[in-house]
Amino acid sequence: MSQRPAEDFVSVRYIVDDVDAAIRFYTTYLGFTVLSDASPAFADVVRGNLRLLLSGPRSSAQRAMPDGRQPSPGGWNRILLLTDDIEGEVRRLRAAGLTFRNEIVVGPGGSQSVLDDPSGNPIELFQPAGRRGHDSR
Repeated sequence: MSQRPAEDFVSVRYIVDDVDAAIRFYTTYLGFTVLSDASPAFADVVRGNLRLLLSGPRSSAQRAMPDGRQPSPGGWNRILLLTDDIEGEVRRLRAAGLTFRNEIVVGPGGSQSVLDDPSGNPIELFQPAGRRGHDSR
């Protein structure tokens, strides 16, 4: 992939347990491509204008804070990936053995389901209202 300036991306950092496992997950299942790979410490992957920085245990991003807190994966802040067929995407990813936090939830803005990457970081699959598929109920 040709290098694009960092300003071309929205960058989000995820703390991960295993950089290689994270690269495989994001490229295999969610359509990201590798921008750079400094495994086992760090890699960044891109999808459209989203640059996801994958920071492993050897990266500077996992160093303890001055007050002793240690960065770790998980939580509820998440990236959101749009889909036109949430039912099909959830079915495909479940068939691949991926772990979801919930079933598809339908609301006035659309439908969503949250899956975990190999380190437990959440990814929201979202189908806006009015697109084909699940949200027509």
